[in-house]
Amino acid sequence: MNRRGLMKWIGLGGVAAAGGGAAMAKSGSGSRYYAGPKSDHFDGTVFFNPQGKPPAGFTDLLRWQFGGGRARWPDEWLSPFPQAKPEPRVAGQRLVVTMVGHATLLIQTGGVNILTDPVWSDRVSPLSFAGPRRINPPGVAFEDLPPIDLVLLSHNHYDHMDVSTLARLKQSHDPLVITPLGNDTIVRQSVPDMRIAAHDWGDMAICGSMPVHIEPVHHWSARGTGDRRMALWAGFVVDAPGGGIYIVGDTGFHGGINYREAARKHGGFRLAILPIGAYEPRWFMEAQHQNPSEAVEGMVLAGAAFAAGHHWGTFQLTNEPIEEPRDLLHAALDHKAISRDRFRPMQPGEVWDVPPVIG
Repeated sequence: MNRRGLMKWIGLGGVAAAGGGAAMAKSGSGSRYYAGPKSDHFDGTVFFNPQGKPPAGFTDLLRWQFGGGRARWPDEWLSPFPQAKPEPRVAGQRLVVTMVGHATLLIQTGGVNILTDPVWSDRVSPLSFAGPRRINPPGVAFEDLPPIDLVLLSHNHYDHMDVSTLARLKQSHDPLVITPLGNDTIVRQSVPDMRIAAHDWGDMAICGSMPVHIEPVHHWSARGTGDRRMALWAGFVVDAPGGGIYIVGDTGFHGGINYREAARKHGGFRLAILPIGAYEPRWFMEAQHQNPSEAVEGMVLAGAAFAAGHHWGTFQLTNEPIEEPRDLLHAALDHKAISRDRFRPMQPGEVWDVPPVIG
């Protein structure tokens, strides 16, 4: 592997950030992050996707990295929206979503301020000098954040779990962090006094008076080469005053299984927050990252009135051109005769006062 290829590999955190397979075989000594009973998605050492597909292996990683087809992104791609200065609180059934960048969104409703997968660092990598670099500034300056009550941390890939940002949030806001099993161990290694609650799929937690459900997604986890799938991944459902909010950090479409189950369990949603990027090449990414067409299908299957698209346009993790997720999302919406106003591919600084659900 040449230096450029090595930097790509390291920059993806051993491909932990992208959904590839550099993380090697599981350790024989058990999980380093979680000890608990076996279940339908935990074998006693690693977690897995029931009826699903594991991440690809190292040989496929090399085939991807050296196979060409990687679009060139610009060094800088500024958002058309200025940096937002959010309101301190949003009361009642009103729902305001502000895009910070990638998978980081500020959700304000019912007097509660929620951050998803907060990342304010310049790179998503175990190294400060290499790896995917932010090509637009955060849509909210860290100093302009309102009081943060809750952080929803979906899994441990570097583009979702940024311990430097979590440490800053602890110092400035002291939020509660809700995350799936095992991720609490990782966070506490860097932020030992973080208020953090780890839960399994199907569990429910409470932030103030607002229930938060931990729900399955089809993904995986790793921070390096020896901890593959040793911490769980998840989505969340927030029972907000004006209707449920379904939050998915990363997922493969998985035949729509998890979307159908979320709709059955929760009866549809006011808003779904869904990933639309990091999906090419499909032969390598399909099981772990849905594409824009699948995201639209997921919105329909979940029974979401509105959707916010994220996971695009800030960090280049995979092969597709920078604007393609937005363009393909619009095409998929048009094909299904769904108004583009219902599913926004959000960009940093964009603020959406989500309409109420009528009827």
